[in-house]
Amino acid sequence: MVQRQELEGHLAALLAVERFRDYGPNGLQVEGRAEVKTLVSGVTASRALIEAAIAHGADAILVHHGLFWRGQDGRLVGWLRERIALLMAHHINLFAYHLPLDAHAELGNNAQFGRRLGLRADARFGEQELGFIGDAAAATSAQALADEAAQQLGRTPLLLPGDGRPLRRIAWCTGGAQGYFEGAIAAGADAYLTGEISEPQAHIARETGVAFLACGHHATERYGAPALAAHVAAQFGLAHRFIEIDNPA
Repeated sequence: MVQRQELEGHLAALLAVERFRDYGPNGLQVEGRAEVKTLVSGVTASRALIEAAIAHGADAILVHHGLFWRGQDGRLVGWLRERIALLMAHHINLFAYHLPLDAHAELGNNAQFGRRLGLRADARFGEQELGFIGDAAAATSAQALADEAAQQLGRTPLLLPGDGRPLRRIAWCTGGAQGYFEGAIAAGADAYLTGEISEPQAHIARETGVAFLACGHHATERYGAPALAAHVAAQFGLAHRFIEIDNPA
């Protein structure tokens, strides 16, 4: 068991929350009961996750995508009201960590995603150093990298193979980080993996010869929250369960 305030402080220090400029608040987003014994983790604070956490008897939920984002309508109506009403009716704390969870060198989305592909970063790039880059374990091809990602993620990435060069330096940044592609190229990458693709990246991949793999926003970001939650659960003696709510995006 741990006090809510102690858990929040520990997470803030572990993730170095204060150093990030983010799109929404990191930390406690909805206050529940003061004592936490059972922790549920998930990718997004969707209604389906909240309902599953209630069924599991959770005192707290820890997610990557919380409820509040810069520029959104702040009124508690519709889907937002329904989610918050469920949390408050059952006295469940909601903790959300966005960019701090992407960036953590061991427990974060990038670190955990890279580990599944046999990648370890030796440098960072991009705004707030969110992009990871490192050597391939052995020279490989874009298709082989896509096949490995498909095996690990359970879905086929969209692959722009570039010019077919052997891949010696591989860069990645999970989620909606297609805008980091040019930074990855400048950092020396032969291939770049992220969750999503927008129209410009197809042209950039063709013109530079650097491979681009869009592996799915949810698919690439479903590893950080459970890794973080398992870590703090072990430290504080909490029961923990990761609940997967499938998302095709």
